[in-house]
Amino acid sequence: MATRRNIPEKTISEAQGGSSSSTQVSDTSPAVPGHVIYKLLGFTFAMIVIPIGSYFMTVNVVFRGNSTYAGALAAIMANVVLIGYIIVAMREDQSERIEAEQKGKKAQ
Repeated sequence: MATRRNIPEKTISEAQGGSSSSTQVSDTSPAVPGHVIYKLLGFTFAMIVIPIGSYFMTVNVVFRGNSTYAGALAAIMANVVLIGYIIVAMREDQSERIEAEQKGKKAQ
């Protein structure tokens, strides 16, 4: 019959060569910054409201009941919002890269 040996268990960080959990500092900051979430929510709202709003605003007023043209305009407006989101995301990515380069130059 085998006997069990009581060996103290290590945490994952200790097993990987890190310090014990009692000396580690917990990082509870969000993984995604708040301004990114707000931009995403804003563009999500715009993606819902702008195409539907443009359809109903123009179907009777501008196109006099022709729903085909109003639907095409709504599709175009959805693409405009999507392209706007892509441009904003690209500019944000470029600004982060520029800031990282400037920090690297200042450190030298």
